[in-house]
Amino acid sequence: MMKLTSSILELLGLSLGVEKGYYKDFFMDCGYIMRCNYYPRCPQPELTQGTGQHRDPVAITILRQEAVEGLEVFSDGTWQSVPPVPCSFVVNIGDTFMALSNGLYKSCLHRAVVNRDSDRKSIAFFICPKEEKVIRPHDSLAWPNGKRLYPDFTWSELLDFTQNCRRSDDRTLEFFMESKKN
Repeated sequence: MMKLTSSILELLGLSLGVEKGYYKDFFMDCGYIMRCNYYPRCPQPELTQGTGQHRDPVAITILRQEAVEGLEVFSDGTWQSVPPVPCSFVVNIGDTFMALSNGLYKSCLHRAVVNRDSDRKSIAFFICPKEEKVIRPHDSLAWPNGKRLYPDFTWSELLDFTQNCRRSDDRTLEFFMESKKN
């Protein structure tokens, strides 16, 4: 997973026009969180939810799904199913990388729904910067006219906010930034 993470970070750096190894170096001493998810089948899935809508506060999430659908992303004003593809991963941008890219990459609003007929399992691998690392975009990404969308913060500040003040949802980063102003 570390090799895959490194490759993804290099590609993100290239896509943003920063040095190839910029994000790879930034996350050299990063932390990882792995979570195994189990969603039992539910004969009336409309009466429950697997995981409510949210954006991940981490930098990147790499998800491995089994053959049962359940991941949905919010796109073009509606919830869209992300069908599982054998031998593949889903890569989500999280709030931390959205700040690192100065909003050029958007954090993915998503949810997990339960299936009427089958249990669903997935494994999520979350990439987080080292806790003391200052989150700020590369100087070349300040736009327009040098404007930054987010003030500096550390991963430990955002993590503390999500654990003690507001759970991860579709406006976590927005509320976190507001809390930093006060």
